[in-house]
Amino acid sequence: MKILVIGSGGREHAIVRRLAADQPAPELHAAPGNPGIAQLATCHDVPVSDLDGQVALARELRADLVVIGPEAPLVAGSADRLREAGLTVFGPSAAAARLEGSKSWAKEIMAAAGVPTAASVTVTALEQLDAGLDRVNPLGDVPFVVKADGLAAGKGVVVTEDRAAAVAHAQSVLAAGGSVVLEEFLDGPEVSLFCLSDGTRVVPLAPAQDFKRALDDDEGPNTGGMGAYSPLPWAPEGLVEEVVRTVAQPTIDELAGRGIPFVGVLYCGLALTSRGLRVVEFNARFGDPETQVVLERLTSPFAPLLLAAARGELATEEELSWSEEAAVTVVLASAGYPGSSRSGDAITGIEESESLGAHVIHAGTATADEVLVSAGGRVLSVVATGADLEAARTLALAATGRIGLEGSHHRTDIARRAAADEQAATEDRA
Repeated sequence: MKILVIGSGGREHAIVRRLAADQPAPELHAAPGNPGIAQLATCHDVPVSDLDGQVALARELRADLVVIGPEAPLVAGSADRLREAGLTVFGPSAAAARLEGSKSWAKEIMAAAGVPTAASVTVTALEQLDAGLDRVNPLGDVPFVVKADGLAAGKGVVVTEDRAAAVAHAQSVLAAGGSVVLEEFLDGPEVSLFCLSDGTRVVPLAPAQDFKRALDDDEGPNTGGMGAYSPLPWAPEGLVEEVVRTVAQPTIDELAGRGIPFVGVLYCGLALTSRGLRVVEFNARFGDPETQVVLERLTSPFAPLLLAAARGELATEEELSWSEEAAVTVVLASAGYPGSSRSGDAITGIEESESLGAHVIHAGTATADEVLVSAGGRVLSVVATGADLEAARTLALAATGRIGLEGSHHRTDIARRAAADEQAATEDRA
């Protein structure tokens, strides 16, 4: 099988790495790829934004399957262009990708499908802002949640107890011609669940939890994600089945009923609140960095699974199998992230890091004069596995510590609380 993966980030590197582990391994290509992906696949200099170039490349390669990683080309219609050219594609159409491209439209779909989510107000003008904030947070005693309605590369959400900061973020989005979605704050732990769909059926993967804040103990600004872990030993029994029944399948059914079949990954960002399960957000692709830990634990063949979804044949797939080991990933971010992050700094120590038994995913890297350098906010993701969460996180942190990148920072508390609770539960059973 010949597979073309579109994208250049950590999510795409994790996808390529997992595809390369299949037996037999498919012939892998990437556009444009990155230095880490280039170790596993043939990279082609076609930008993520070049939809015509992607079609031409896929035709030239005679790809059996095209996997679209990032949200921007999906929303722009990459999957549509490729399908029109007769190619088999894993990734939703532009119409279906609006679930991520427009948070207000996603709310409309959830309401029609009866999917539980946070109460919200969409604001399109500055004069609507104060009344909207009062409506979703009438007492002003919990954080304000302000989201840019469109794509924002993981930086469009502000969660703050400072009303002035919430107003400032909303004003900046409105001033740029966008709209904002104001939401009630959802209490309780968050869970990420990827659900594969062939337009009709839903197959869930293993749940994970990511860490959005930049600093330890959930301090600092929101980011695209600073780390993740799987499995979730604290998750209530039957959680995955509940999400499929009450969230994923109704959403897929609602879209199908509107003539918008969703083929690809429906990312369900969830909160387990005191009032029950609620959807925080939908994405139309694999999430980063949760993909790194979920795919690390998947032991079923991956390429046939994606191909079955793309062909509308998920019903023929056998039940997925998973490693019993835990997986933890720690993101190494560049100086200044998530603000104006710095690029061009030399990266050292990856081989030393991997010699400990972890592996390093490239998220924002490039080569300059044959030297590996940073080329983005989230630069690397260090993934480790272990018999339990404590073993996995200890290895991930040790391996992260071997990497040199001037001014970089990472969280040291990824999976810490869950690991402690897991160990305490083990001791109680003993």
